[in-house]
Amino acid sequence: MAKKLHTFMGETPAEAMKKARESFGEDAQVVQTKEVRKKTINQAGLYEMTVMVDDEANAQNIPDSQNIVQNSVQQRLEEIAQRQLAKKREEKEKGLDEVSVQLSSAVREISEIVNAPTKLPTTQPKAPQKLTNNLPNANPYKNVAQENIAQRNVDSKIEDMQRIRINQAQLERGELREIRQELDKINDKMKIIQNMFWEERAPEGLNIPQEFAEIYRIAKGSGMNKEHLDMIMRLSLELMPLKMRENSAMTKRYFREVLRKMIYCRSENLQVGQKRIMMFVGPTGVGKTTTLAKLAARYSLMMEKRHKVGIITLDTYRLAAVDQLMAYARMMRLSIDTVVEPDEFGKAIDSLRHCDYILIDTAGHSQHDKQKLEMLKSYINNDYKIDVSLVLALNAKYEDLRDTYSAFSGSLELDTLIFSKLDESRNFGNMFSLIYETKKPVSYLSIGQSVPNDLLVATNDYLVDCLLEGFRKPQDKPNF
Repeated sequence: MAKKLHTFMGETPAEAMKKARESFGEDAQVVQTKEVRKKTINQAGLYEMTVMVDDEANAQNIPDSQNIVQNSVQQRLEEIAQRQLAKKREEKEKGLDEVSVQLSSAVREISEIVNAPTKLPTTQPKAPQKLTNNLPNANPYKNVAQENIAQRNVDSKIEDMQRIRINQAQLERGELREIRQELDKINDKMKIIQNMFWEERAPEGLNIPQEFAEIYRIAKGSGMNKEHLDMIMRLSLELMPLKMRENSAMTKRYFREVLRKMIYCRSENLQVGQKRIMMFVGPTGVGKTTTLAKLAARYSLMMEKRHKVGIITLDTYRLAAVDQLMAYARMMRLSIDTVVEPDEFGKAIDSLRHCDYILIDTAGHSQHDKQKLEMLKSYINNDYKIDVSLVLALNAKYEDLRDTYSAFSGSLELDTLIFSKLDESRNFGNMFSLIYETKKPVSYLSIGQSVPNDLLVATNDYLVDCLLEGFRKPQDKPNF
């Protein structure tokens, strides 16, 4: 008579043996007992017992239709479970342990739905033993219907688990967002507590709240004129809504907007066919010649529409300055002329009338030398419209910048300001105060010695960033 092997699971060997005796009676002979999972504090142990019975006894103790349906459905469920577990084991290696456990639970629930037990363990799944039964009286149509029901239940349960995972991810993102907001609030509170111990004296007659202490320190440390700083703080306190003061980022953003409106910048408007004569004046050593060379390269080589540029130098006091400009002009293939006396100026302009831009370099001299200022004025009093830019070094004190501006503006009608040596300064408040007081726009910024890369068109945003966060040189442009 043929023998068949059957496997039973139990938390103890006795329990597994009991299940075998209930199914096959005393004819079940134990072949092997194996410990599948050790007993721990969190979960019970698991034993696998293999018994051998006669084929006839197996047929006598199990009802025909029930045995076939249950074995077929169970076989289907075990195959689905194993595919799911194999896939989830790969995900577990990527850190998805929780999802694997959830899908394992889903398979067990599916087994309960169709009333078919599963051998799927909690951890370290073992390949299930396929059960076969060849009883002749099985109903194949009923078997197929049961399998379809089981498959639909599996698909439905998997969809439910996917929805659960999506909902959990959304909840986690929401919780992280709330935690981040709480941390920002705590950080703001800590800043306020730190600023409670600040030693700065507030402007007379003005009570500065603690949330403005950090901004006040930054602005005052930048070298800004005290009267201008007090005015800005008073304006901010009067116009800023109380609700915005609860957040340090909002406070700083509002203060940034006040600073942006405090300064003026002139945009670069280079129109095709437009002719412009530009003169650069200023004290000795501020970088007039280098700034002129940068602009000449920018207009003639770096713009989308290349312009014709000519150069005139009035600086005959320094031979090195003339040689430097001559070298730049040769490199860029530009026309250049030298003027010694004011009556030669008109001829030099006429010789360069084919150029779109004529850039004029002047000799540097002290703002207290009135005789040389008057000499410079004689070049401007002519029939030509000349755009005059005062070049100032940012590393000078505010008082010196204001003194220089007063001297040059008293003799010449200035159109714009150009600030040089931004890379040599860490304080920008002096520039803000001068722009605010004079109401003159800034056109260009020189941020280094490299020609032509270290030149920027002045913008409010860049200047405010430098004031509040310190000088940052933008990424260098490629050399021409």
